[in-house]
Amino acid sequence: MSAEYPMYALSEEHQAIREAVRAVAEAKIAPHAAEVDEEARYPREAHDALVASDFHAAHVPEEYGGAGADSLAACIVIEEVARVCVSSSLIPAVNKLGSLPVQIAGSEELKKHYLGKLAAGEGGFSYCLSEPEAGSDAANQKTRAVRDGDDWVLNGTKRWITNAGESDFYTVLAMTDPEKRSRGISAFVVEKSDEGVSFGAPEKKLGIKGSPTREVYLDNVRIPGDRIIGAEGTGFETAMKTLDHTRITIAAQAVGVAQGALDYVLGYVQERKQFGKPISDFQGLQFLLADMGMKVEVARQMTYAAAGRSERQDPDLTFFGAAAKCFASDVAMQVTTDAVQAMGGYGYTREYPVERMMRDAKITQIYEGTNQVQRIVMARQLLAGVQSQL
Repeated sequence: MSAEYPMYALSEEHQAIREAVRAVAEAKIAPHAAEVDEEARYPREAHDALVASDFHAAHVPEEYGGAGADSLAACIVIEEVARVCVSSSLIPAVNKLGSLPVQIAGSEELKKHYLGKLAAGEGGFSYCLSEPEAGSDAANQKTRAVRDGDDWVLNGTKRWITNAGESDFYTVLAMTDPEKRSRGISAFVVEKSDEGVSFGAPEKKLGIKGSPTREVYLDNVRIPGDRIIGAEGTGFETAMKTLDHTRITIAAQAVGVAQGALDYVLGYVQERKQFGKPISDFQGLQFLLADMGMKVEVARQMTYAAAGRSERQDPDLTFFGAAAKCFASDVAMQVTTDAVQAMGGYGYTREYPVERMMRDAKITQIYEGTNQVQRIVMARQLLAGVQSQL
């Protein structure tokens, strides 16, 4: 074999990022995870720790004051935080989701202002696409943006908005020309402090209880004309491009929570004794653990492969982003459920973290496009012949 052939492995830099994030996560985030879930409160300790270590929005390019992390590094950050607390992992994940439209299509002035503030920890970013009647049918936007002189005036309701109320900045999709349907949708930056912006009560959810999910109400919200992201009518295209990249962060989140559950169970089964020996000695349980480990690693490899395509802007990114998100989230649900099963009655109690992990894992199959929608996306890409021939 040629010594010059590059063996597949994470670079030293990516390995160092994992070690650094894991240290922060275990020291500053994990100790509060159960309490954050129990009290359904925002993980302020995690927020402060992530900002202090520059992991809250590592994707922001260096020219705007960010760490300039590539797609794989951003996934590693989210994976390692999700390993101990999924709610906290939504801080870097949603900061990327909310700000990526600005990074993809915003003017240089918008990028300097908003990406600079995000990188400096001066306000998080949320993403306002979903509406009461626009879930999987994301093009069915009822929120309107109307020109008034040099300004835009926005009216409408956004639903299922992650970290709403906590974030200072919001990428908002709104209809500017209803006759054009998806090509009549534009994207804007709205600030929490803009007059007419308000929020609904936090949703009472099965999991990710530490990450507030609220409706965002826009009541005659007047914003300057230069807060449009890209050209008028390009908002939906920008939104879909954004999701191609950020679905991979949900895959990373899913890998993280699955790994966290597996790690906990591996420790538990070697200490728990039945019939005079550790339950890890029983072959039936060993087979379960083997399947869990195998599935987590396959999901991780798919996620990292998709992250590489995101970084390179490969033409098959849409397929790989959807595939990684779909597969990894299904794995997360299976592995966390198996973790509860492996621990028996103990796993079913809130004294142990795996029941929280199982509840948190469920949302990864739903948000940023349900897994049914991901399969539609994948099938369309396959039929269009854009998947790489490996």
